[in-house]
Amino acid sequence: MLTAKQKDLLLFINQRMQETGVPPSFDEMKDALDLKSKSGIHRLITALVERGFIRRLPHRARAIEVIKLPDNAGQMPKPTAGGFQPSVIEGGNGKSNNVQQLGPSSMPPPVAVDPGALTIPLMGRIAAGVPISAIQDHTSDVVCPPDMLGKGEHYALEVHGDSMIEAGINDGDTVIIQRCSSANNGDIVVALVEKEEATLKRLRKKGSTVALEAANAAYETRIFGPDQVEVQGKLVGLIRRY
Repeated sequence: MLTAKQKDLLLFINQRMQETGVPPSFDEMKDALDLKSKSGIHRLITALVERGFIRRLPHRARAIEVIKLPDNAGQMPKPTAGGFQPSVIEGGNGKSNNVQQLGPSSMPPPVAVDPGALTIPLMGRIAAGVPISAIQDHTSDVVCPPDMLGKGEHYALEVHGDSMIEAGINDGDTVIIQRCSSANNGDIVVALVEKEEATLKRLRKKGSTVALEAANAAYETRIFGPDQVEVQGKLVGLIRRY
């Protein structure tokens, strides 16, 4: 699954290469997506490389090769004066949904299924790797032991990726999240990056900067300004099926 901007950039690169045979420059990509800096393009390119949609060719300037396109690539976004029109993101229920933040009204309360268990809403997938789309709609329910749930509201997310494996969180696990808007240094949190991408990472704060730290040496720590990251919840439990 790609975020709207990741998909827009991939399609723009592919379109430009089809037309000219040469990948666009970072400045051209920035203008096409109406971004303020080339650092945002660098993050998008890195995400596309790690997901296997493009690859960089060594020792060549502007050397990018498109390996594959999304399944619905035929729905090419049309350029506007300010760049590509924002596209929507497909949620876990198969419907198209705009990126949304979690609020009290978006999560149903836990439901008792028997005296020893509760169900909480499964709100889609979360990236433990390169960020994917922000949290989507309530897709189904997850049964979990009541002692895993503390005070407040909780929801579950399916983990996609391997960046938190050294913290014991594997691809395919289901994480139990307590909804909150702040967390302590060292907490593993659901972080919404620039109101578009959600990721599961360890939170580190230093001065006015916020670091999202992976638990896998293959992934770099990402540094953001205080207004670029919003905490959507913190990890309180994990469910794994064998």
